[in-house]
Amino acid sequence: MDIETLVFSPIDVNTYILSDSEGKCAIIDCGCYDANEFSRLARLLKSRGLTPSLLLNTHCHLDHIFGNRFMLETFKLRSCWHELEESNRKQAPQHATFFGLSMEEPPEPQAFLEHGQDISFGSISLKVIHVPGHSPGGLAFYIYDSGCVFTGDALFSGSIGRTDLPGGSFHTLVNSIKNNLLTLPPETVVYPGHGPATSIGREAAANPFLK
Repeated sequence: MDIETLVFSPIDVNTYILSDSEGKCAIIDCGCYDANEFSRLARLLKSRGLTPSLLLNTHCHLDHIFGNRFMLETFKLRSCWHELEESNRKQAPQHATFFGLSMEEPPEPQAFLEHGQDISFGSISLKVIHVPGHSPGGLAFYIYDSGCVFTGDALFSGSIGRTDLPGGSFHTLVNSIKNNLLTLPPETVVYPGHGPATSIGREAAANPFLK
């Protein structure tokens, strides 16, 4: 599996493009905000010969879903997320004004995802992991065969997601990380919603919020 990372929007969100050997791809947290960023993503897909077949959101804070309408209008693809994120999706246009930004109400989902569910695109299978605390329906996507997990804003390199937003809880987030993420093999590569990649082992040993 190949992984491409693009950083989008004024909020610098990581958008991940996962692809298999046949050119099928999944996009996690499509954060492209404007026409230039839409074009950048489209050019990458075309240059790699990739066909988007799965769109996923770790959660529905505005920066992670900016590009969902573009994906629907361009590729006829709706995203999937946890049902508890519907409030964040619907309130995203209002939240955008706090950052001096604007957006239409994001499209409704293709489907809701649940903890423990298996989803796939092409030859790649992902396990859905519920990691609430940063947001009520926060998800991570674990790919056993590739030894990696996409954690959204739950777990970062040396940090964790903020918990002062509606539906956030520090206690819930720490417990979610310890019970549902740190139990993965220590060599598992962590691809977070913002910032650089890390590993489960590194965060278990050194992340100051998890002590």
